[in-house]
Amino acid sequence: MDVRNVDLNVLNAVASGDYYDPHSVLGPHIVRKVDNLGDEVYIRVHRPQASKVLIKTTDHVYEAEHEHGGIWLAKLPATKNTLGEVDVPDYRVVTILDDETFELDDPYRFLPTLGEIDLHLIAEGRHEELWRVLGANPKTYTSSLGDVHGIAFAVWAPNAKAVRVVGDFNFWNGISHSMRSLGSSGVWEIFVPGATLGQNYKFQIQTPWLEWIDKIDPLAKAAQVPPNTASVIFSSNYSWKDKKWMEKRSTSNPHTGPISVYEVHLGSWRKGLSYIDLAKELVEYVSTLGFTHVEFMPVAEHPFAPSWGYQVTGYYAPTSRFGSPDDFRYLVDELHRANIGVIVDWVPAHFPKDAFALGRFDGTALYEDPDPRRGEHPDWGTYIFNYGRSEVKNFLVANACYWFEEFHIDALRVDAVASMLYLDYSREEGSWTPNQYGGRENLEAIEFLKEVNATVYKRYSGIMMIAEESTAFTGVTAPTNYGGLGFGLKWNMGWMNDTLRYIEHDPIHRAYHHGELTFSLVYAYSENYILPLSHDEVVHGKGSIIGKLPGDLWQKLANIKLLLAYQWAHPGKQLIFMGTEFAQWHEWAGADSSIDWGSLNDLGHRGVHNLVKDLNTLYTKKSELYELDHRYEGFEWIDSNDWNRSLLSFVRKNSAGKIIVVVANFAGTPLEDFRIALPKSGRYKEVLNTDDLKYGGSGVTNSGNEVGEIVAEEVEWTNRPYSANLRVPPLGVVFLEHLGS
Repeated sequence: MDVRNVDLNVLNAVASGDYYDPHSVLGPHIVRKVDNLGDEVYIRVHRPQASKVLIKTTDHVYEAEHEHGGIWLAKLPATKNTLGEVDVPDYRVVTILDDETFELDDPYRFLPTLGEIDLHLIAEGRHEELWRVLGANPKTYTSSLGDVHGIAFAVWAPNAKAVRVVGDFNFWNGISHSMRSLGSSGVWEIFVPGATLGQNYKFQIQTPWLEWIDKIDPLAKAAQVPPNTASVIFSSNYSWKDKKWMEKRSTSNPHTGPISVYEVHLGSWRKGLSYIDLAKELVEYVSTLGFTHVEFMPVAEHPFAPSWGYQVTGYYAPTSRFGSPDDFRYLVDELHRANIGVIVDWVPAHFPKDAFALGRFDGTALYEDPDPRRGEHPDWGTYIFNYGRSEVKNFLVANACYWFEEFHIDALRVDAVASMLYLDYSREEGSWTPNQYGGRENLEAIEFLKEVNATVYKRYSGIMMIAEESTAFTGVTAPTNYGGLGFGLKWNMGWMNDTLRYIEHDPIHRAYHHGELTFSLVYAYSENYILPLSHDEVVHGKGSIIGKLPGDLWQKLANIKLLLAYQWAHPGKQLIFMGTEFAQWHEWAGADSSIDWGSLNDLGHRGVHNLVKDLNTLYTKKSELYELDHRYEGFEWIDSNDWNRSLLSFVRKNSAGKIIVVVANFAGTPLEDFRIALPKSGRYKEVLNTDDLKYGGSGVTNSGNEVGEIVAEEVEWTNRPYSANLRVPPLGVVFLEHLGS
């Protein structure tokens, strides 16, 4: 382009803010003359309301002439630097509007803030720290007229005809802040001097059909409090204090350690609390109960609170409902300092159709698959990501890295994995298209899951990726180099469904459903499992956990204690949803109100609360209950076939050979002088009994001899050489620790 004589059509496009390369017209341009004699610097600026424009350098002020449509041109004599090269002088733009004068820097005098390597990695889908180059990032330039502070804006919109950034810094008029297209990368970029942290902004995008649409920043690090939707310029200055936790995590193996998870919806645990409040109250509560981890339902920004966070619009922004991103960092930090790990729900399976967000981002199906048979979810009314597009896959992989990197998260629980794996998920015949081999598997989504798992496990030691996956898809927790998806853990939905279905039967009928209780051990080591009693089991008319259980109030409370103790004893890590720890009577009300803390005023419910605390204490102290969770050597049946009495007995072991014997009575009658086979001779001690009076039980416990011990007798029983008589409570579980000979 000849900057001396710019085409009138180009000047019109620049003046109206819909030119793809405004930097080629605006800003400084060196105009060379014959033999470099009389070289000039042409500086064009767009000041449509100005009555006069001046260009101020370190030693001179030049008056600009109005050229066309609010575009002003100043011609400066060129100078040479110490190397003899023609140089562009440092300058500021003085704008006079009637009787007001403004001196600002020129956004069009700066080079792109993304380098060639960045653009190459974005195009390849391999930029693992995407948030550092896209979005809104503070930047400072040093110049002879003083340091220049501002914000580098960049957004991926490959099908846009033009892009502007609008915000508080330009009174939401983006005509003077048109962004430049960085070629085939699809990235648009501009540095805005004077834009500051805390200001709101959006991108104005001109679609291929010349319609202007306003969109939030897909990589915004903060957002306005809903229902407002603008992105917010944010940069963290948080100083972490969890070094001890992070060092310990980096050398730990989650599979061989204890994982007891308390699932929380931040907005309704105690309604009205901020991240800062939760850093005190939630940390105190979880510490008292002894859980090793908390799991937060999605904290990424979402406009619709009743979605509980599962319809995400701001993948890189913790919801502003409870405070700033640094406030959320403080919550994580305080949990770590209390020795509690943090799991966050992550939703790469779908995203909502809100007009201000990712959907049809540049007017086209950009983040979503363009084929509605693959790109839209019929049940949830949402879009499905186009996992086969490298930039989209990059957006999600980098997002997973972002939560680990920027917020020190210890695990991501990946929501709705089953919906990602299968093209026919929740679709009628004829409403889905098969993959290239004619199958129902979503090959692109499978490759994405492998890539995100491999990437985060490579980058962050001691973390976990957890799949909420409800099908029989093989190898969910197998390593990617062995053909698996590469998750660390998977929710055991089969255990949850079978166990709840079994325990909902009246005890008198349970004998006829015994297989529902024992079937989970057939496949317990096929994957690395977590046993979930999650929020999904206490919403949408399903009732609370205790509400599902048969009998009068005492029996219901006994049944939930039986269920929880059995969960803690079963191979696999465990998770319960808030309110379950004290047997909340009503189903969860979603985001509308707090859980029913009043239940704790009742002695029976407080007994359940006390039991959960003691289960966690026993669990974390006794490696027999967790070390070999995912290896068959850690479990042994004593008797799995006592269906007539609805009784199970088994052994949990650690690698050193220490054992704990578990006896679970799912019948409504106590067993006195019940002889049970024992795997070893010597002394045993009852270390927990759910029927203990302190849990609101009836007191059918085993006090043993005067030192509280039970001695195995050399009496053969069910093909074992040792046995002992026990008292087994109704609807109760007994834990016996082997003390030695």
